[in-house]
Amino acid sequence: MTIVTRELLERFDVPGPRYTSYPTADRFVEAFGARDYELALEQRRGGPAALALPLSIYVHIPFCESLCYYCACNKIITKHHERSAPYLQLLSREVDLHVRHLGRGASVSQLHLGGGTPTFFNDEELAELMTMLRRNFSLVPGGEYSIEVDPRTVDETRLETLARLGFNRLSFGVQDFDPTVQKAVHRVQPAEQVFALVAAARRIGFESVNVDLIYGLPKQTPESFDRTLAQVTELRPDRIALYAYAHLPERFKPQRRIIAIDLPGAGHKVSMLARALASFDEAGYVYVGMDHFALPEDALAVAKRQGRLHRNFQGYSTQPDCDLIGLGVSAIGKVGATYSQNAKTLEDYEDLLNQGQLPIVRGLAVSRDDLLRRAVIMALMCQGEVLFESIESAHLIDFRGYFGAELERLEVMQDDGLVELSDTAIRVTQMGWFFVRGVAMVFDKYLQADRNRARFSKII
Repeated sequence: MTIVTRELLERFDVPGPRYTSYPTADRFVEAFGARDYELALEQRRGGPAALALPLSIYVHIPFCESLCYYCACNKIITKHHERSAPYLQLLSREVDLHVRHLGRGASVSQLHLGGGTPTFFNDEELAELMTMLRRNFSLVPGGEYSIEVDPRTVDETRLETLARLGFNRLSFGVQDFDPTVQKAVHRVQPAEQVFALVAAARRIGFESVNVDLIYGLPKQTPESFDRTLAQVTELRPDRIALYAYAHLPERFKPQRRIIAIDLPGAGHKVSMLARALASFDEAGYVYVGMDHFALPEDALAVAKRQGRLHRNFQGYSTQPDCDLIGLGVSAIGKVGATYSQNAKTLEDYEDLLNQGQLPIVRGLAVSRDDLLRRAVIMALMCQGEVLFESIESAHLIDFRGYFGAELERLEVMQDDGLVELSDTAIRVTQMGWFFVRGVAMVFDKYLQADRNRARFSKII
């Protein structure tokens, strides 16, 4: 096992992007609008990408019955389930507008329902949503079709329904099994409930089950988190996502309900991460990168071993880098050399659709330099290495000349044992995988020029 020292963990506990895209979403501009996005869709329709690569689709369902205090997602807290039907109609209208510019029947190999709480929709509404998507797109056999699940909103019967609708992957939001921590973040769900659901998912035949955990929550201690880690390794999900809680109450109002004095100190937070790394390694999990772990036989771990790992707005993926259609409030898309984002409020989203417009309010047409740096950052994040010749051939540059300043900064990381530099490549070491986000930050032109990084979560 690679020993990650406390000194390195503390030194790299700095704010930075998660690089589900480059440039990151905070760089999107309002000058990019619906017409720019329509042109990107039309170019895809008539271009080689439509034949070469299937689409990915993300659907944002913003509703939640109760508020989790740690949450930084775009959500609407309501117990009024009658709000689902009008929202479904808006999604249908948005899909119709996409089809107008993209054409009907485009192949889709990846679908993810996120939120909010997608299982806020009842079974009939989820069935209507999937029917609508299949009517307009072609969901290819063998694709990844996943849904985020609040364990408090489902039982085995509902999981069977999800399987019949075509979902083959589940992600359960657990965060922490400790009752005191659950009470402090207003998300009480007994461990027994999660264990029963994961067992049911396996009986039903879901291809992969993911569990989300968060460390750094109020009332957590290294000892209490040890108990959660032991329960998770006993649960043995196919994948684990381990996130550091970022306390940004000035940005996210729900977090203002968290009592700051209840948050674990930096030393305890580092200890929790170190213990989690050791626990998952001992249990046989592969560290995929950037907070993600998978069992050796899981498709994500296999993709990493074979050099086929990719990254998009949903995190790591086995699917090739492809265009992403974002549907729903605040959803982000990537089509061609553009990024786009929908209106962040339900009122604005509905208003634009009522006007017959795609609800795009901002985005970005990426530059040649953006594309180059994106290729380098994603190679680091996914394959753990950058081969200069492949970048030079694809982007017609001299790598060492173009990135001279970046390579100089990496020399410090080489001294720390995080990367290996040669005349032909940058390679992330086994130790460096735990800090790959920091390695990628070296190539972020916007971040290097921006001293105000407080809007990002910390690496640890």
